[in-house]
Amino acid sequence: MRIAIVGSASSGKTTLAQALAERYRDVWVPEYLREFVDLHQRVPVEADQLHIAETQAAREELAMARAGRFLFCDTTPLMTAVYSRHYFGRIDPRLAALAASRRYDVTLVCAPDMPWKADGLQREPEDQSAAVHALLAEELAARAIAHVRIHGPLAQRLRQVEEVLGS
Repeated sequence: MRIAIVGSASSGKTTLAQALAERYRDVWVPEYLREFVDLHQRVPVEADQLHIAETQAAREELAMARAGRFLFCDTTPLMTAVYSRHYFGRIDPRLAALAASRRYDVTLVCAPDMPWKADGLQREPEDQSAAVHALLAEELAARAIAHVRIHGPLAQRLRQVEEVLGS
């Protein structure tokens, strides 16, 4: 099963993906955006968005070969599309097509209820969680993507996911 873990910055996606991979002794795909920012030492511009999403998707495909029961995806091309809409006012048609082509067995939406913290170039200089979360909700609804809202501290989030995936 391919599990999408989406949400705004600082919503606990990475922590949850790592914890789930450990809990289920399976594979997770880290968020490529972090690597992109570290490599280029800058925030992405609109022209980078498709590359970021394509690389994320390609890494998911490579990781599927190593996955057992689950593949936990720390973000998806849909989140790149959401951030494109938020920061650039639009979603490039090629990025929209890529996001639409991706299929996940379960989509987990991390609530923006974790303490927000700045993270150098990786995150916004101020909390944009509410705005991004609202755009994500709009995109999920527009695309008719069923999802489960995950909230609370990590232990609670893990229990919520266990209810969805089974133990």
